[in-house]
Amino acid sequence: MISHRRDKAKFGEPADPYPMHLIKRVDRPTTLILDDQVKRVDERESGFMRAGRGDFGPRLKKEFFRFVQKHPLSNSCVRMGFHLRKVTDGEVAPEKAPLPDDPALMAAHIKETAYFLRADLVGICELPPYAVYSHGAWHGGFEIELKHKYAIAILVDQDTRAEEGFSGRDWISNSMSFMAYSTSGFIACMLADYIRQLGYPARAHHALDYHVVVPPILLWAGLGEMCRIGDIVVNPFMGPRFKAAIVTTDLPMAVDKPIDFGLQDFCDKCGKCARECPSGAISDGDKVMHNGYEKWPNDVEKCTGMRVGNKFGSGCGTCVKVCPWAKPYTPFHRAINWTMRNIPFARRFGVWGDDLMGYGKPDDSKKWWFDHEWVDGKIQIPRKKGEKDHDYL
Repeated sequence: MISHRRDKAKFGEPADPYPMHLIKRVDRPTTLILDDQVKRVDERESGFMRAGRGDFGPRLKKEFFRFVQKHPLSNSCVRMGFHLRKVTDGEVAPEKAPLPDDPALMAAHIKETAYFLRADLVGICELPPYAVYSHGAWHGGFEIELKHKYAIAILVDQDTRAEEGFSGRDWISNSMSFMAYSTSGFIACMLADYIRQLGYPARAHHALDYHVVVPPILLWAGLGEMCRIGDIVVNPFMGPRFKAAIVTTDLPMAVDKPIDFGLQDFCDKCGKCARECPSGAISDGDKVMHNGYEKWPNDVEKCTGMRVGNKFGSGCGTCVKVCPWAKPYTPFHRAINWTMRNIPFARRFGVWGDDLMGYGKPDDSKKWWFDHEWVDGKIQIPRKKGEKDHDYL
């Protein structure tokens, strides 16, 4: 998580760790969304769940049950996530606490509470009906009914130092993901419990117990824009290098507006994630309409096959590694970030400059983890990594 100081704020205004107040706010997300045409989706039809039931073949079905657990650190992180499934919801206090009748002040308070609990960024929106799953993936599948009015989105950085040291598809990849998944989930569970003590219903949603689809919430909560990677949101300061948990509630709060930092134009010109994707899952073509919204297409089977079936690592985050927006928060990168956000012509040179500086390649001096794999109940040193991308699958 970030360690730099938050910007100063007036009383009643949240002090965001990153200067989100500098980002242009708009009335609607920059992605075209035909609200009345977006259908609720079934979590059982996600790539991971399909791999687990055998849609992508017997090898991925087998690997689904160990692809996170096969590295001891990511196994520890996901175990915490399973514990957190027990505390996503709970009893609401019988009486409402004496709170200010000021939605803006309550929103600021909730954000500062999340930052106190060590969130890296927080946004609030009204919960779109299509952001609620129709059915959950766990416990054999079940119909989901969720009527909360608001959604609080909590982002946790996957760690810049580890990101600099990993290749994008080695043994730390799933640990980076599930550290951020479990940490954001931990924060969400505490925040939801706090809101329930104030007398309002609230439920936490995290990677092992989502009842909501995260990307549309992040869009409406002003935390990012949709990107070429697929159904992924990029933040202007962390890029895609984060994971998110959500708290849904009826606590009255002011909501944030979506943002526009030029990402649609940038991703249209860049395409580095498509070029570097080891499975070829990311398209280098144009957007398409899908389920009532516009997106760059993504081959779910190829992406899942790499993340679940990686033979020489645990998971895959190559798209996170190579994204030009996933940079440390240094003065140099802040200057480049400002240029990419504010000077459209300069975006044509964004990926060229990124390649010229050698970004997207691992810095071995930053590697601190051990390459280990659980095999038949024993921790072993994994076999040598593949020489070509297709070796990993």
